[in-house]
Amino acid sequence: MQKSPLAPSSPAVLMAVPGLRLATGHSGIKYKNRDDLMLMCFDKPVAVGAVMTRSRTASAPVDWCRAVVHQGGMASAILCNAGNANAFTGAAGYDAARRCAEAVATVMGTDPQSIMLASTGVIGEVLPDDRITPHIAAMFAAASPDVSNWHAAAEAIRTTDTFAKAVSRKTHIGDTEITITGIAKGSGMIAPDMATMLGFLATDANLPPAVLQEVLAQVNEESFNAITVDGDTSTSDTVILAATGVADHVAITSADDAHLSGFIHALGEVMTELAILIVKDGEGASKLITVHVHGAENNTAARRIAFAIGNSPLVKTAIAGEDANWGRIVMAVGKSGEMVDRDQLDISIGGIPITSNGMCRPDYDETKVTAHMKGDNIAINVNINIGSGMATIWTCDLTQQYIIINADYRS
Repeated sequence: MQKSPLAPSSPAVLMAVPGLRLATGHSGIKYKNRDDLMLMCFDKPVAVGAVMTRSRTASAPVDWCRAVVHQGGMASAILCNAGNANAFTGAAGYDAARRCAEAVATVMGTDPQSIMLASTGVIGEVLPDDRITPHIAAMFAAASPDVSNWHAAAEAIRTTDTFAKAVSRKTHIGDTEITITGIAKGSGMIAPDMATMLGFLATDANLPPAVLQEVLAQVNEESFNAITVDGDTSTSDTVILAATGVADHVAITSADDAHLSGFIHALGEVMTELAILIVKDGEGASKLITVHVHGAENNTAARRIAFAIGNSPLVKTAIAGEDANWGRIVMAVGKSGEMVDRDQLDISIGGIPITSNGMCRPDYDETKVTAHMKGDNIAINVNINIGSGMATIWTCDLTQQYIIINADYRS
């Protein structure tokens, strides 16, 4: 598959996270010439936080992970497979997930209920766990803390992604240096509702599960939950944040602790960058679109208006065609259902003012907007002018290639 034109020009510079090891393997469930399994194992049980899809048809691995989090939020390993989502597979799918967890637990000498699972790929086919479990022992033996394994893991979890997505940051808790590294996958079926397709983040910070959970949920709203490719929410959306506890820093017992401010900021950078990489790899995408709404009744209203714009096929296809059809943005704002005063609505594209007083500005120069539309980073700014609510979301254009990719997905 041809790499997205929005893909980074070079691989990310990553940093290993002390306290964990990674390995990849090849099951051949769907992909014949590449690894499609990822095992992240921890030197000791670690605290985890997780946000997962709110889809009413969630996959068996999502149900399994929810149970792990609810039972105390401690994990010994994370196992992910690509090519089969193990979603809408009934009791057989849950049994397949359980057997995968048991296989990892047996090799590690731990409890299956401490193994986090994630699956991504085709919906409605029971996971052939007998293609996965024979590789677990070899993967565990080969697992290494080497940073190159993060790159390999990012490659292994891909489905229709055209490039791997990985980000690292250094930060501090008190005077202690902290590492955060994360990988993610996602390209289509992206309209997250609690998480993106799949994301795995780790840090050597020493944080309890409750703090991890609160921080992850908080940062998730402004990152993975602020992107859309096609308006469809996956059955498998899962983001897991693990804290290995290796770093020796001041004790943290609350997400509101001032010592955490730098960590939260850095985590936000990692998650936002990963989220934007997912949009840049949107199936068939040729343009990244940033939608900023401000002056709305409240933040929730601003968010709904922004997503009404970002999810509009008419807006997205106009941008794909480099057509400065700003009337489609007016349409999307109006259909959002939020409080809007038509005569106070200000719209700009690429920083070029277009509307005022309920109509097109008399000095509007469409040639400037047309020139902006020919670039690969499109900026839409909407001022509702009735309140203080604001939101920013990221999306991509909708091209013919999106149809081609999804028409052939199971082929």
